[in-house]
This record gives sequence, structure tokens and C-alpha cells, in this order.
Amino acid sequence: MKTPSDLKVLSIIYKLYYEEFTNHSREKDVQNGRKSKIFVPIDCKMIAKELNVDSDIVFGRLYYHMEQKYGYTRHDGTKVAFYTSIAGEEDRCVNFPLVASVLAGLQQENSKFLWATTMSGIALAVSIAVPLAGWLSRSLTP
Repeated sequence: MKTPSDLKVLSIIYKLYYEEFTNHSREKDVQNGRKSKIFVPIDCKMIAKELNVDSDIVFGRLYYHMEQKYGYTRHDGTKVAFYTSIAGEEDRCVNFPLVASVLAGLQQENSKFLWATTMSGIALAVSIAVPLAGWLSRSLTP
């Protein structure tokens, strides 16, 4: 079984939680169900089910890998968390705008890779077809 990539995990998180992120309101009389707009609680079991892996794989990927890779410290010493616990929230939360930014970067990298691979495949096909066509034209002419 193949381990899910950062791109796949973040795509699922974005798909499952985008609406929840956008539905948060800062109005005092509106019940939001969470403390912060940018930190969205996620359920690793639900994400794991979508990815067809164990939930501890998703948790480990987020906590041990992505938090280290994408979370950062500002120049003034404050930390910007990628995946963290938030007081008052039952589940761990992702910094949703940061998730969206990282996902966009990963999608862009993937698109460049696919474009380069496609162009290489076309170049290979042409490099095979041209000599083959020349050989066939010489073979068929008396």
C-alpha cells in the first residue's frame, strides 16, 4: 500500500473542511462552533477513511512531518502552527489558510512536473518517429 503524499492528505483536508472554514462568522451573536476562524478542527479518522489508511498514519504525517516542515517561527519569535491543539477544541486543528497556501504550492509543483513529463514524452515520441519515418520512406521507395 502506498503512503499518502502531502498533496493527497492536504487535498482531502481542503475538500472536507473548506466549507467549515468559510462558514465561520466573527459576529458576536452567531454560534460558530469553534474559537478561531483560521484554526479548523479536523478528524484524522475521517481523513484516514478517505485515504484508505490507518488514522495514526494521518496523525503522524500531520504532527511529525507537516508541522515540522510547514509550521514556522516569525522573526519576532512567535510561532505559526500548521497542526496544533487549541484550547477549547476537542480535536487538533490545522491552520487552514496555511494549509491552502501549502496545497497551492504543492499543486503548482505537481503541475510543473506533469507538464515537463508530458513534454519529455512528446519529445521522445518525435525522436523515435522521425528516424523511423525516414527509414520507412527509404525502404518503400525502389
